[in-house]
Parts: sequence; C-alpha cells; structure tokens
Amino acid sequence: MNDTSVLQKKEDRVVIGMSFGYHDSSCCVIKNGEVLAAVHEERFSRVKNDKSFPRQSLRYCLGYADVSIDEVDCIAYYEDAQKKLARQIWMGTIDDADPFRRKEVYRHICEQKPEDTIRDITGYSGHIEISEHHLSHAASAYYFSGFDDAAVLTVDGVGEWATTSYSRAEGNGLSIFEEVNFPDSIGLLYSTITSFLGFKVNSGEYKVMGLAPYGRPVYKDKILSLIELKEKGQYSLNMDYFDFLNTNRMYSDKLIELMGIEPRKPESELDQIHMDVAKSLQVALEEILLEKVNYLYDQVPSDNLCMAGGVALNCVANGRILREGPYKNLFVQPASGDAGTALGAAAIAWVGLFGERPKQKDTPHAYLGTEASSDEIHNLLMNSGVKFSDYRGNEEELAKFVASRIAEGAVIGWFQGRMEFGPRALGARSILADPRLGNMRDKINSLVKMREAFRPFAPAVMAEKASEHFALTAPSPFMLQTCDVESLIDLPAITHVDNSARVQTVSKEANPRFHRLLSEFDAITDCPIILNTSFNVRGEPVVRTPLDAVTCFVRASIDYLVLGDFIISQADIPEMWKVGVSNTPIKKDKDPRAIGHAVYTFL
Repeated sequence: MNDTSVLQKKEDRVVIGMSFGYHDSSCCVIKNGEVLAAVHEERFSRVKNDKSFPRQSLRYCLGYADVSIDEVDCIAYYEDAQKKLARQIWMGTIDDADPFRRKEVYRHICEQKPEDTIRDITGYSGHIEISEHHLSHAASAYYFSGFDDAAVLTVDGVGEWATTSYSRAEGNGLSIFEEVNFPDSIGLLYSTITSFLGFKVNSGEYKVMGLAPYGRPVYKDKILSLIELKEKGQYSLNMDYFDFLNTNRMYSDKLIELMGIEPRKPESELDQIHMDVAKSLQVALEEILLEKVNYLYDQVPSDNLCMAGGVALNCVANGRILREGPYKNLFVQPASGDAGTALGAAAIAWVGLFGERPKQKDTPHAYLGTEASSDEIHNLLMNSGVKFSDYRGNEEELAKFVASRIAEGAVIGWFQGRMEFGPRALGARSILADPRLGNMRDKINSLVKMREAFRPFAPAVMAEKASEHFALTAPSPFMLQTCDVESLIDLPAITHVDNSARVQTVSKEANPRFHRLLSEFDAITDCPIILNTSFNVRGEPVVRTPLDAVTCFVRASIDYLVLGDFIISQADIPEMWKVGVSNTPIKKDKDPRAIGHAVYTFL
C-alpha cells in the first residue's frame, strides 16, 4: 500500500489491528511505533476463544492509547475474507459435502465483509488495510523479534488457503516465497489425531502434547504414512484417512482401520494406547517440522528463525527445533494463535503507511492488557465486607508473606499489573505453588484447575539462576519451549514424566514484583523456582478483573488471593459467597459451528 493520502496531518501516528470472525478475536494498538496494548476479546466477554467483533478490546486499546476512533490512521484486519470465502465455497460444493456445511457456506456468502462490519460497528471512515492470514502471523513474529533479518515459518490449521508458509525477512521487508495449501495441513493432521484421542479440536491439541511423554512412539510410522513429504517445503495428506472435507468428523473409517484401535470417547478413561498415539503424533510432528526447518535454512541461511501460527505453540517441538535445527536463535510469538494476527496485521499496515518498521523491534514482555489500580481493588474489597490485609507501600513484606505461604504448601491466586497477551500465564494472572511438593500437581489439577491429572505445570524461575536448574540454551520469557530439568532440587510438581519442563525465565526488568517474589522464595527455601499456571478454572478464560479473580478464587478454593497490594484468605470468605459463585454458570460459545468441537472451524 503506497497511498499516503489517507494519513491525517497530526503529531501522533496510530494503527489498530483486529482479528475476529472465526476464533480468538483480539485487538491491538500501535502508537508512534510502540505496541501500547493488545488484548483477547474472550477476557472481556468470558466466552472461551470468543470470535465476536472485539468491541470491548477496541474500546480498551483506544482508551489506553488516549485516542479516538477518528484519530486512527488505519485499522488493519488479519486476513482476506474474499480468498477465504473462495475456499469455503469450494468446500461446500464438494460431492457428498455435509448439508450443514452447505448452509454455512450460504450464510458466509450473505455475511458482511469485515470492512463493512468494522465501519458499521465503529463508525470509522478512515483507511482499512486487509492483510493475508499467514502474512499476519509472520509479521507478528518477525517485526517484534528483535532480529534485523530472519527466516519465518508459519504453521497452523488453515488461513485463507495456506496452511504452511515460508518467508524471508530483512529490515522493513517481509515476503512469503512458498506456501502449502489446504487441505494439506500439518496443523490439521495434529488436530485430526487430537479428535481421534477424544479431545476438542482447536483447543485440545496442547493436551495431546502433555499426554505424549507417557507414551511410546509405536504408531509413529502409521501417522507418518498419512503425510507425504515432497520436495522443497511441500507435503500432502493422504485424504483417504481424513473426512474433514465432507463431514463433521476429522478422520475417516480408514484411519480407524489403520490405527487398529477404536477412537477414544471424550472424557473416557485414558489407556496406554492413547498415550502411545499421542507420543507417536508428537514425534512425527517434530520430525516433519525439523525437515521443513532445514529446507527453510537452505533458502534463508540466517542465524535467526521466527515462528508463528497455532502449531508454534507446541513448545516441545520448539525446544527440539532450537536444539537440533540449523538456526542459532529462535523467536516464537507469545500470541502465536489467531489472536496474535491482530498484531501482525497492524505491523504490516504500519510499514505500508509509513515506510518503516515499527520503532519497537522486540518483545520485552507480554503484559499488554488491562490492569486494576490499587484504589479500584481497595474499593471493591471495602464494599464486599470481606476481611483483607493491606500491603500498600510495603511490597517487600507482601512478597515475604506470600513466599512463606507458598513454602508452607498454600496455593496462591496472583493478580498483578497488566494482563498477559497470549495463552500463557506469565506472572500477571497466575496461580502459584511450591514446585517441590509431590502432591501439589495432583492437588491443583483436581481441586483448582479441575482438569486431567496427566497435565503438567510450568516453572517460573529467576532468569539469573535458570541455568543452574534447567538445560536452557537461551532465555525463555514466554514459556514457549521445553528443556530437561537439571536441578539438584527435587521438583516433582513441575517436572514432567520425561524429565522435561516448560520454563518461564523471569527477569527483574520485565516483571519486578514477580521476580521479587521468586527471590524471597529462594531466600526462604534455596529454591528460585515457583510453579506457575494460568489463573482460571477449566472452561473459562484467564481472569481479567479483580472481580473475575475473586470469583475464580472462591470457585477453585485457592488458599490465598493476592490482588495487587491486598491479600484475602480463603478462610475469611463468607459461606454465602461460595454458594453464589457455585451457582454462576460458565459462559459457553453457542455458535452451531462449534457443535461437539469435533471438527476444525473451517467455516
């Protein structure tokens, strides 16, 4: 885009990025080259993976940047809806296509264009920039990687048509030079086996990754037979084994015959064969990605690799790519899923409008969401009538108190500062516990998180002491790679069955209060590591507001809640609160496309 006539003659330069319409709606704002805010709509609406127009996210971003919608130079949208519609129409016209699919295609044909939706809802009359899905993913990683040049690998289920893309980037420039197109998709291969294992597509893939270390790769060859690796970056799926083109089931009867086992029913018992299938899939994914990363290096022999797309959230594969791949440095976008495409679309629009890369070239942290002031929290607690402790002006004592409670075996709800952008809890909206306690993992899984017992928890560690305990080759501030645990301390609550951990390194610069808590815990226990998981219960988004935090705290029976400078004990919660919270239903997405979550949201 070279037309600069749309620019307003004013001091501030502002670009808004948006993702909405399919899943993980989000909004971000870049002002004068800096990313000021980026948020998921689900955190406002409380609907998991909300796909609706990001009204509340947009309102927050504009308010944080202190601009009105009329002062925005450009709104950038993350994908080309017309190209996606072409694929959707093609899917609806396939012989024997499910009738529901045909109805959905007709609905999409009749839907507004994203540009019209943006204008109708916001009243915005300025320039709207449309980016392609995979380019938005790639841009979200490269432009904020801190690299001056890089190769970029984007892998997901599907965008418009692309499912895998290979890009080169240098300076302001970023271009895709090769793509693999739908229906051939590494992401959909992983989602198909996820569905076969009885987990929800689009959200259960990380469960398969967590289950894999309990298994053996005895089905790896069968899974690899589902995909043919071709020259360059290409590959193809053997569609005889997949049914997602025609029905609301990912796999065909032929896949069941190949595997020699029946698909697992959702929520049923997990047997060793399911663990073996998960391990086989994970190893197959890693081998496929390593081959394609090596090909990418032949084309773009940089020291640096950037990754984005939903598959880039597979931290086990990321760790192996960094250890065994040809690239010296790896940056994975913290919000690698579709939420992060809002950031990429905004960056592409910025370069097009202003002829330069955004001034912010790296990602020092992911704390880009809403926060609550000390006064706001104090007023909430005062009006509630609950007993609380006030540590305003005494952060050191707060950290010492919380560290001591963790060392005594308490589970802590930790609500501090601005909310994280991306799916990982990084010490702003976290549940914390002692990683040294053998029963802690089961306690949090069953009582607090209300989730499967096999799921591992992550360690947060003081960055300066990480190498004493974990086999990291580089900092891991966003919890996006795994490595071996090498600590002399026994850490059963964060060490997975294969001796791995998904590590977050915490620096004093990125999160001073969280770092201080880790330091105080280290002073008490000689352990600079705390178990860190997201502050939510199963089926709910991560908490956003103090009220969300209180509700989750009561529902999950967490021992203490640390709300900014204030601390509440579960023992002081009135019984009527517990009754009220237990009767509050969790919001569900009622989109008919999400029925059973057994098939990827193509439409």
